[in-house]
Amino acid sequence: MTAAASGYESLKADPTKHQQWLSQLLADAGITINGSKPWDPQIHHPHTYQRILAGGSVAIGESYMDGWWDCERLDELISRIISAEVDTTLVGKWQLLKHWLLARLVNLQTRKRAYVVGEQHYDVGNDLYQAMLDPTMSYSCGYWQNAHDLNSAQAAKLELVCRKLDLQPGETVLDIGCGWGGFSQWAARHHHVRVTGITISKEQQALAQQRCRSLPVDIALMDYRDLSGCYQKLVSIGMFEHVGHKNYAAYMQHAHRLMQDDGIFVLHTIGNDLSHLGTDPWIHKYIFPNGELPSLAQISAAAERYFVIEDVHNFGPDYDKTLMAWQHNFESAWPQLKAHYDERFFRMWNYYLKSCAGGFRSRSLQLYQLVLRKRLKPLARYCPVR
Repeated sequence: MTAAASGYESLKADPTKHQQWLSQLLADAGITINGSKPWDPQIHHPHTYQRILAGGSVAIGESYMDGWWDCERLDELISRIISAEVDTTLVGKWQLLKHWLLARLVNLQTRKRAYVVGEQHYDVGNDLYQAMLDPTMSYSCGYWQNAHDLNSAQAAKLELVCRKLDLQPGETVLDIGCGWGGFSQWAARHHHVRVTGITISKEQQALAQQRCRSLPVDIALMDYRDLSGCYQKLVSIGMFEHVGHKNYAAYMQHAHRLMQDDGIFVLHTIGNDLSHLGTDPWIHKYIFPNGELPSLAQISAAAERYFVIEDVHNFGPDYDKTLMAWQHNFESAWPQLKAHYDERFFRMWNYYLKSCAGGFRSRSLQLYQLVLRKRLKPLARYCPVR
């Protein structure tokens, strides 16, 4: 434990040391308060230090939203904080314990709660997402291996998933968490399959139906647990982050039931590098309520009774590029968007995009694509696509 961390408790009795404590803590990450480097935070309000000490992760984000501090390269600031492992001290032990207990004792992702994130996050405004995302309306990590911009990275990701699914004309595909219809539209248009997509967002459903209206695509507003039928191929892109550890096994059971015996399931999800419960308190409050990021071990444990994991593909660093591209689009579109969103929202959204980019840059966050087959017989002919 650093000297800064060991003196954490004593600060409550001596407020004059707040700035000194935070300065010493950040110095371990090569960060200087009010310094000249792009990742050095610039403090505007004298009570920022005390607020962060008292409120941890939520206070860090909220004080930024309130304009109490700024940072030119917020993404790099967060990356350095996480890489130097000073983030757990900044977040606050009580907040981490509270969210761990909440995740352990309560199922935050029940059918009733499943729609909360749709209402709070995905329904915030289609104009925002249309301005921020690329023309495919993909709100998940792009694949940048041979891409030169966001649109080509998202097109490459969608085609990569289609190739892993080995889509054949006329097949039936279930898109669990279809968003604004990006994959459903791509697969139906380019691979001539029939797609059923589901979402828990009314705004996503409306725009997805509009985008896919001339294609063999059905978009339904429903929870994955209410699905029935049988499909040749299953895909889930950026939805598993909302399932929660208490429901991982049930999710895999439902996917197994919904897929034909010879089908293929591609699961695309953000993941933690370590297994733990709960999520960042600020992200939980403002961005993804009731969300939880799985580790590869947690996914494997939930899947092993139902599926053989044929392939695991991690391209987490590509999410850093994707998030920074979204942030650039958002900031460029702000002159048009600000008629419908206030300045605090602007700062909140920038904090969300840049801090998440920093998380992926530090390699504490991953992006997993798994190819799953039913646990029936080995598939010797399967060759993973890269």
